[in-house]
This record gives sequence, structure tokens and C-alpha cells, in this order.
Amino acid sequence: MKRIHFTPEDLARTRVSTTIGVAAETFDSLKLLKARTSSLAFRPWRLAVPGRLSEQTGPLTAMMPARGPLVDLTSLTGDTASIDEAVDHLLTAPRALMRLELEGIDFGREHRSWAQQLISGDREARLDVAAALRACHRMAVAPYWSRVSSHLSKVRAAYADTMADGGVEQLLTTLCPPSIRWRPPVLQVAHTRDADIHLQGRGLVIAPTMFSRSEVELLQAPLDPDRPPVLAVPAVSGTALDTTLWDCADGSVPRSLDDLLGRTRAAVLRASVGGCGTTELAGRLNISPATASHHTTVLRNARLITTRREGQAVRHTITSLGIALLEQRHPVD
Repeated sequence: MKRIHFTPEDLARTRVSTTIGVAAETFDSLKLLKARTSSLAFRPWRLAVPGRLSEQTGPLTAMMPARGPLVDLTSLTGDTASIDEAVDHLLTAPRALMRLELEGIDFGREHRSWAQQLISGDREARLDVAAALRACHRMAVAPYWSRVSSHLSKVRAAYADTMADGGVEQLLTTLCPPSIRWRPPVLQVAHTRDADIHLQGRGLVIAPTMFSRSEVELLQAPLDPDRPPVLAVPAVSGTALDTTLWDCADGSVPRSLDDLLGRTRAAVLRASVGGCGTTELAGRLNISPATASHHTTVLRNARLITTRREGQAVRHTITSLGIALLEQRHPVD
């Protein structure tokens, strides 16, 4: 069991996030495929994906020993929803961080020479991991990512609503039972390894995960002790997930979408996958906040996105109708 110790300051600084990052989700998806059992909610996905996996995922598989700790991809690649940005983070990660994350991994005998090159900072070894990450993402995650992001955004919104209604302690009390139990001022997390973690005023980030197995994980940045840890909580249990999420989709965007909505408005819709604030939209698309606000208003009136207020800011999230438009699920009149 892991015991996370809170102070009043930690409770005040606890917040929720949408994702642990697409790279970590990709890594978890491969672990899920390698597992002998999983939730029935993943059955359609498990049946569809394995045949598309290739030998390119070998370097990732090598980082998944049968026993002992696993590498923390969020630490090495960040929590970005962009696989390109995640790969950039991996290729530029400090050698000290790579060493800290990999030295405790029980690599198989056939991979130890390569693993030592990776630990020592060899760029070719990193490129091997980057290629494997891209290949696994392309086959197992990318075809479903827009819907996965929407689902994670809904889970995050539910977390935020619970906090708004009853405070942080209400969220901790209701979070993923029985794996998590709130015994003030300690959050008890069922885990195979025993540890006490003192937040010491850093607070905690709570993020839902899609492809994680049943175990809740605590992710920490070893080179940045001031950064709050991330509690990665599985967002899927039993058969509760709508399995239409795994309907075959190639992730492509209709060529006519720009013509239908206008180039900027279509870009705003795409950027809303996973959730985005107005200022973030403006910065990402290099437009003014007023322009971003105008386009989100139009998209909201068309029921392609929803907007919710979070403190002084707002967050725009694509709707199922918006996702259907991106994936050409339904004809547009």
C-alpha cells in the first residue's frame, strides 16, 4: 500500500488534469495488450489491435519486465497530448533523468547491452524507443484518440464537479473505491509496493487514465522535487465504458471540413479534443483571444463543443457530435 500524507496546504493545492500524456497512455496500451486479462470494456479494442502491431514495438516491450518497477513515460515525455511533442521530450530528456528512470528496470539478458546504451544517453537507442512509441501509438491509440480524449475530459469534469460541490476531501473520499481510501490526512492507495509519500505543500494532481490496468499509480518527477506528484487513476472499470469508443476509425479529418467550417474554426474544433482554454487556443493557433472566443461561441451554438467555467477561466471540450464530424461518422446536411 502507498500512503500519501496531506497537509491543509496540500489539500488547497490539489487539482485535476485531463491526461497523464499520450506517450504514457501508449505505453500502457501495450502493457494492456500483453496482459492475459483485462476489463470486458476493452474486448473490442483488444480484438482489433494485435494484428496491426509490428516488430517496431520491440524496444517498448523490452522496457516491460515481467517483475519489478516499470519506466515512467510521463516523466520522460511529459503529459502532452501530442505524440510529436512527446517524442521531442524523450529525445532531449537529460541523461540524469534517463538514468534515474531506467537503472532500476530488470531488463532481460537479451536487451541489457542495448539498455545500457539507452541509459548512457545513446541517441540511436533513444531513436529506437521513439520509433517504437510512434508505431504503437499509430496502431493502438491514434485511431481512437479523439474519443479517448473526450472520455477523459468527461471524467476530469466529473472530478471537478465533485470538488466544486464538496471540496477536495469529497473527491478523495469518492475516488476509485476500493483501491483508494481517504483516511484524513492520509490517502491510502492499494499497491504492490509499500511506501509513505509526504506531499509537503506540493499538492497532488489527479488524472484519469484510459489504458492503465486496474492499479492506481503515483507518478513523480525525480529531478524536480518541487513538482506535485500525479495520481493516475483508471477511468475504466468493468463494462461501464461505451464500447462504441472502439469503433473502427482512422483518425483522419475530412478534407471538406475546412470548407464547411472555415480553416480557423475547423482548427479550433480540432484543438478542442481533450479540452482547451480560450487563451490556450489563441496561443496554439496564433490568433487573438477575441477571435478564439468568437469561434468557440459559434461552435458551441452548433453543439460541436461545450464550455464550462473553471474559476476565472473557461474550458472548451469537443462533443460527441464534434467528434463524429471529425471522424466522418455522420453526414452533414
